[in-house]
Amino acid sequence: MNERKRLLRPRQGKWIAGVCAGLANYFSVDPTAVRAAYVVLSIVSAAFPGILLYIVLWIIIPREPEPAAQS
Repeated sequence: MNERKRLLRPRQGKWIAGVCAGLANYFSVDPTAVRAAYVVLSIVSAAFPGILLYIVLWIIIPREPEPAAQS
């Protein structure tokens, strides 16, 4: 009924690990816009902090559960 929104990495529609796609789904925005913002942020911050942040998010954001098997 009143289901909470969860931040998850999707199994489909991802490029590398699904971090940007998961953030886009959570905030209901276009994944391309999130990816573009990530690239710009990484370039502006000399790349290393952006890469480190991506890896940390990859580790802490859980993956979307497997779909239930159809019998």
